[in-house]
Amino acid sequence: MTSDDDAEIIAAARDGFLDEAADMLQRFEDALLVMETSPDDSENLNAAFRAAHTIKGTAGIFGCDAVVSFTHEVESLLDALRSGQIKVNEDIAAALLEGRDQMAALLDEVHSGLADPHVKAKSDSLGLHLKQLRTQGGGLASAPSAASQAQSAASQVSEVSDAGASDHWHLSLRFGQDALRNGLDPLAFLRYLASLGEVAAIHTLADAVPHLPELDAESCHLGFELLLQTSQGRDEIEQVFEFAMDDCELAIVPAGADAEVYAALRQERCGDDMQALSVLNGIWADLGLVTDRVSAPVIGAAQLVTTDLLPVVDLHVQPADRRQTEGDRRVPGRERRGEEHRFVKVRADKLDHLIDLIGELVIAGSGAQMVAIDEHSVAFMEATQRVSDLVQATRDGALALRMVPIGETFSRFQRVVRDTSKQLGKLIELQVTGGDTELDKSMVDQIGDPLMHLVRNSLDHGIEGPDERERQGKPREGRLGLNAYHEAGAIVIEVSDDGRGLSRDRILSKAMERGIITDGSGMSDPEVWDLIFAAGFSTAEAVTDLSGRGVGMDVVRRNIEALRGQVSLVSIEGQGTTTQIRLPLTLAMIDGFLTRVGGVHYVLPLSVVSECIDVPPECRADQGRTAGTFDLRGEVLPYLDLAQFYGAPPCESGRRSLVVVREGSVHIGLVVDRLLGEHQTVIKPLAGIFKPLQGLAGSTILGSGEVALVLDMQGLMAAALRPAASPLATH
Repeated sequence: MTSDDDAEIIAAARDGFLDEAADMLQRFEDALLVMETSPDDSENLNAAFRAAHTIKGTAGIFGCDAVVSFTHEVESLLDALRSGQIKVNEDIAAALLEGRDQMAALLDEVHSGLADPHVKAKSDSLGLHLKQLRTQGGGLASAPSAASQAQSAASQVSEVSDAGASDHWHLSLRFGQDALRNGLDPLAFLRYLASLGEVAAIHTLADAVPHLPELDAESCHLGFELLLQTSQGRDEIEQVFEFAMDDCELAIVPAGADAEVYAALRQERCGDDMQALSVLNGIWADLGLVTDRVSAPVIGAAQLVTTDLLPVVDLHVQPADRRQTEGDRRVPGRERRGEEHRFVKVRADKLDHLIDLIGELVIAGSGAQMVAIDEHSVAFMEATQRVSDLVQATRDGALALRMVPIGETFSRFQRVVRDTSKQLGKLIELQVTGGDTELDKSMVDQIGDPLMHLVRNSLDHGIEGPDERERQGKPREGRLGLNAYHEAGAIVIEVSDDGRGLSRDRILSKAMERGIITDGSGMSDPEVWDLIFAAGFSTAEAVTDLSGRGVGMDVVRRNIEALRGQVSLVSIEGQGTTTQIRLPLTLAMIDGFLTRVGGVHYVLPLSVVSECIDVPPECRADQGRTAGTFDLRGEVLPYLDLAQFYGAPPCESGRRSLVVVREGSVHIGLVVDRLLGEHQTVIKPLAGIFKPLQGLAGSTILGSGEVALVLDMQGLMAAALRPAASPLATH
């Protein structure tokens, strides 16, 4: 393996570490936010500690000393909270959240490879602040711990007692042959030990390394005997090797332990091999370990000092029993690792390429079905139908890989609401529902910024301060809601608040002041609310860090429409505002309903099709009109004649059909020439020249090689409800 290969493997491993660290940071932040409101939740506090410890431990393996050093202070403060030495308060919660941000900044330095002196200065000052919070708290520090009681008792023993027993540890370490294959670097673990204290002495065992002809470069044959001087306890030392517990044999013994402990360890390491036993005794002697003392006072002192500190394994049991005990101890680790392996991280571009290939397979399958129909071969048609079913199942499975719960996006706003409400002096509760609703990953990544604008608008403009709410008879604490649900083949995301709502008069006044409209007296409420999305529009009286510059809502609409989505507002003055975003479930492939108008094929999303009927008499009577209304079982609905709308030549056949489609609670009819049935549709983007055309969402390729146009239901409904619109009108 070349040095370039090594560098590539290390770079890939580091990227994996950074991805995992980002996930850990999010878990850490979520735990801290819950801890701030529920300080007595010990499980949540443990979750925060585990996340910080995982980041520190993995960063140490990759030599990220700045991350390790700072995260150690965060971890120490959390450990003091867990032990009950100090209690959670507002200052500690704020400092830990600030520490989370600093950990993110340090990890960004690892990613970029560039060190910023300002980041280091912040680490030093914030680390000192965290340490002060840990040492100043609680009033519980005066209570002597079990370890301190043990040390006090040990100090009363005779002078032969080993005074270093509490801070010197003997580590006997053997790595398994597969350690290197599993991505472990023994040297990285030894380096990380130095962050806990000082490696006073070390001896490398290389006697198991085979001769060169038999040497496998990917196998590990190393062992280590070392002496570590540290004030840390057994748990902290063992956690250094947390990620290697399935690939190493580790014993941690207090220096000065009794002879029975070392006798058991000798038996475990050497068995009946007298030569190996002689070598091991020599190594221990070089390390300065006295392993054959049997003085009763010393044994008692050693046991007293170490009972609560660190038996990694019970070395007093017989070797066979110890192996059984160790096996039992390691089973959960193996099960845990197997559980983790159920999740595989895949690069997004590889997944996108897979989706593209399946899209081409769908198109090719449609072509094969058309050939089978033309050949009038029953066997061929059955075979292509079977292939088509498998292709559809494969398509659904591939698309499911890109679906993620939107709750991951919602959870990021916990911190935003917390920080912004404190900045504005407001009391705000965030209520999240529908977090398990799934959405295409590509859209989740792009919906974050529009949601951020809407959330900040609600926090700044919508929800009143506590005193104002109390004067209005409302609870002092405002409510901000994030909700998601599926409806008619789309996903609906709602951002709602119970604040002051929108003022119709104020919006009209500002719109006329800015020249957006000349007279708003005849405008409906939805039309007035729609003015908010005009570029540069703002009703804020002062510019703040959050809003007031007239930039935001127009960007929200533009970004959502780029995803083939739609945004709308509903508001009641004095009661609150709800902003609704409607998005397609995926941008890649859909189940479509194929129609033809003139010589052009059009595809409707199958999820919006309610029924197909003959063209009603009133539509035939209005022949030549683009839009109108018809009666559907006593309900008057609008319709749109696609031939007239797109300027297609009249249908040669006298019989036409009307497709009733729905979008939310709105139903309209689309008049087409022919119905061609269901069609698996791979959506291709339209060229920029077609963007001004209303009612088109994209294109697709049919099995015959012809191009079909995918209809945009929102645009068509807007045209049906406003008959004066033409297909050349822009959105």
